[in-house]
Amino acid sequence: MKTIILFSLALIFTAYSAPAPAPVLDIDGNYLRTGALYYIMPAARDGEDGGLYVTDYWLHCPAGVAQSRSDETGLSLSFGPVNPKKGVIRLSTDVNIKFSGSNKCNESNVWRVKYDKGMKQYAVMVGGVEGNPGPKTLKSWFKIEKTNDGYKFVFCPSVCSYCEVRCRDVGIAIDEGGAKRLVLGDGPSSFVFFRANSSPSFSIP
Repeated sequence: MKTIILFSLALIFTAYSAPAPAPVLDIDGNYLRTGALYYIMPAARDGEDGGLYVTDYWLHCPAGVAQSRSDETGLSLSFGPVNPKKGVIRLSTDVNIKFSGSNKCNESNVWRVKYDKGMKQYAVMVGGVEGNPGPKTLKSWFKIEKTNDGYKFVFCPSVCSYCEVRCRDVGIAIDEGGAKRLVLGDGPSSFVFFRANSSPSFSIP
């Protein structure tokens, strides 16, 4: 009995002493902060693609998340972890991603995964739920992982311990209107972040 108790205490100590995942960094080397506004730009700075925006033009609803075809910064976004009191966004942890402002579809600006009938695949759209981690909000949680030249988004929520989830990278595909949409499973796209209210060091060569 004493051996079992000691073993259990060892497991608890190990769980609490495990190091926290590494923080996500912006392009200036600063930690991504909860609630702060950032622009998301492609890691490959070739001047052909830019930041992310909501495809709500001509009331295309539900609105998707797309990448600009120019070097424009797109719309600013914020990140919210499962525990909103955590001030730093870390790798491999569940986060909500939310555009600032509003959209013409009168939906929330929180990212979510939804099947796009036109594209015939799962895509990243707005209209998700902020906070309240659990099975009902499963499709509104993403993770950020490191790549060779930046970061990628992954749909692999762990906010529900008993839910079956197929983990997939977020990539880019062209929709019927010619927009470069964020979708699941088309090969990961690599991005970098810079603070929206600072003078970014991001530049197009």
